[in-house]
Amino acid sequence: MSRLLVVHHTPSPATQALLEAVLAGAADPDLAEVEVVARAALGAGVQDLLFADGVVLGTPANIGYVSGALKHWFDTIYYPTLQEKAGLPFGVYVHGGDDTTGALRAVERITKGLSWRQVAEPVSVTGTPSREDLARCAELGATVAAHLLG
Repeated sequence: MSRLLVVHHTPSPATQALLEAVLAGAADPDLAEVEVVARAALGAGVQDLLFADGVVLGTPANIGYVSGALKHWFDTIYYPTLQEKAGLPFGVYVHGGDDTTGALRAVERITKGLSWRQVAEPVSVTGTPSREDLARCAELGATVAAHLLG
């Protein structure tokens, strides 16, 4: 069985709604061979990533950057997993009040340094998430999970 790790920082109702949509998409019955494990960024660690076959990252955009919690997680896992997790499939969703550009750019740079492979379009949401935004997050979760099945 493959394992999808969802590492998130969800300090608001908007980011919680996006997380729930990602988890619902990854839990599609057609993807039953994928175990989905969600971890708050401040609680996730090296072992969580080492046992994962793919990752979905979720963060608010804070002052033009990823949340401090997600950045801390990246700092924690970077060197201990750098070689072992090269090529790891991932996806990302970001929520911002009015802009997510800097946060998405930061995730792109960090994951490039980790040699991870983006397998789904990033989901960028500003303001209150719409039904379309939630559907895109569900698709993100399902897409990354499906990549784990080959």
